[in-house]
Formats: sequence, C-alpha cells, structure tokens
Amino acid sequence: MVARAGRSERTALGIFALASVALAVAVVLPYVQYVLLGALLAYVLAPAQRSLESHVGSTTAAVGLISAVVVVLILPVVYVLVVAIRQASGLLGAVQQQGFDPTAIERQLEGSGYRIDPDVLRTAVADYEEEIGTGIQGLVTGVFDVVGGIPAIVFGLTVTVFVLFSLLRDGDRLMGWLREVAPIRPAVQAELLAELDRLMWASVVGNVAVSAIQAIALGIGLWALSVPGVVFLTVVTFVLALLPLIGAFGVWVPVSVYLLVIGRPGAAAALVVYGSLVSASDTYLRPALIGRSGPLSAAVIVVGIFGGVSVFGAVGLFVGPVVVGAAKVGIDLYARYGLEGLGTPAPDDP
Repeated sequence: MVARAGRSERTALGIFALASVALAVAVVLPYVQYVLLGALLAYVLAPAQRSLESHVGSTTAAVGLISAVVVVLILPVVYVLVVAIRQASGLLGAVQQQGFDPTAIERQLEGSGYRIDPDVLRTAVADYEEEIGTGIQGLVTGVFDVVGGIPAIVFGLTVTVFVLFSLLRDGDRLMGWLREVAPIRPAVQAELLAELDRLMWASVVGNVAVSAIQAIALGIGLWALSVPGVVFLTVVTFVLALLPLIGAFGVWVPVSVYLLVIGRPGAAAALVVYGSLVSASDTYLRPALIGRSGPLSAAVIVVGIFGGVSVFGAVGLFVGPVVVGAAKVGIDLYARYGLEGLGTPAPDDP
C-alpha cells in the first residue's frame, strides 16, 4: 500500500515537476521543429514498425525503417537544396559581376535550360529593375541563411533521427506512460486519442500524400515535355498542392504560358490537358485515401500551413494543420467533459 502524500510533500513534488518541465522545454525548444518532424514520421511509420516487429526485433525494425527514410526522404531533400543553392548562386554571380545586364541574365537562364526573348527581358529589366534588385537581394539573403544554417540543419536532422528511433522502438511504452500519468478518465482518453488519430491521418494522408502524388505525376509530365528545372518545379508543385484552391494549377498554368511564348504550342496544349487531369485527380484521391476521417477544413489548412511555417519553419507545412486542428479537438472535449463540474455531475468511468 502506497502512503498518501501530505500537503507539503505534494507541493514540493509539484514544484519539482513544474521546474523540470520548464527546463526540459527550454532544452527542447531550439529544436522543437525537428522533434515534431520525428514524431510525425513515427506516426506515419508506426504501422510498418508493428508489421516488421512480428518478424524481427523492434530495434532491427526501427533501424531498417530509419534507413529507408534517409534514402527516400532526407537524401532527395538534400539534393534539391544543393540544386537550388547552385542555381541561385549562379544568378547572383552574374548580377554581381555585370550588374543588371540583360545579356548576362539571359546567358544564366539559358545555362539553367530556360529560353526567353532578349527584347522581353530587356524591357522587363528596364521597367522593373528596382523590384528585380529587391527580389534578388532577398534570394541572396535566403541562400546565405540556408548555407550558414547547414550545420544546425544537420544537427537538427540528427535529433529527428534519434527521436524517430526512440518513438518507433518504445512508442507503445511511452503511450502507456502518458495514459497512466494523464489526469483524464480512460473513456475521455480513448476519445481524445481517436480524434487526434483522425486528425493526423487526414493531415498526413489527405494533404501530404495527395500533394506528393500530384507533384510526382506533374513532374513526370514536365520531364516528358523536356521542361527545364523539373526537380524544382516538382517541389513547388508539392508545396502549392498543400494549399486549397491552388494546387498544381500554380505550376502547370505558368509553365504552359512559358511553353507557348517560346514557340512550343503543342507542348503547351499537352501540358494543359495533362495538368488538368493532375489537378482533377484531387477529387478522387482524397476520398480514396481518407477512408476513415473527414477532410480538414480549408481554414484549418491555410492558417495551419502559414502559421506553422512562421513558427516551426518548413516542418510547419505538415505540423501546422495538426496543431490548429488539435486545438479545436481540445476545446471541443473540454466543453463536453471539462465543464461538467460547473453544473452537471461527471459520469462514472466505464
């Protein structure tokens, strides 16, 4: 039998717990986006982890899944980052060495695979030189920030890998501990976890998976039409496809116009048809993939993405909608169960 703690002992334990949590938050906060990324990946990979554990040990399964994540996710992201930095640095070098010389800019664009009418370029440079300068300066700042932050990014991804490994191997024990210490009735815990699971599924599958499928599909079409910068355009498609009412339209429409301007009307028409099919696939992909939950509202997605990016960086694209949706879930459950004591007796635990 455990002795019941006295008032002073409970106070001391409460102060110790609060101080420990505050210090832990201070330690984790600089890398919270990488911790959240690890938790998100662990949620996505949990079914595969459980399946593999029936054949191999939990540690072996976790290591295998993490290796797959590194090869399939992290290395391609690093490659895209290197390509983007190289292209931005080339344009920066051309501008720094020769100023806003249309010939130098045209040569740099052609080196990246793009063609443009020199007269149109000269007119644009003459009319919008100040705006172009501001845009390039912002690009330069962004490139330098990324380059200077590479060590921190590498360290943060290391944190992600260790968080992912721990959650994959010991996630069930962690959830058991949380259920034990949380001052919430088992029935309410079950409903809360079910709602969060639906929210995560809708956000990850409904947004991320559909966006990835559309981006890859459009990228294949762009590659088949010999459009330059396919990797970059595919990434842009993925980001835009996360946003309601924009999606792949934001890429294939301007690219079609570009193909028409440079004298490839057949390729432009083919891209319009193919891009329309890719955009229309959203109507069928989401219901097919989100079979067990309703879609997130447009407001939750938009606010979550933009706010998430502002707070968490790039990881906020995926975490932001979950955070905003979880706030709604928490408020709903509190309104139903947390206010019971104000007038209605709480129901007994099942």
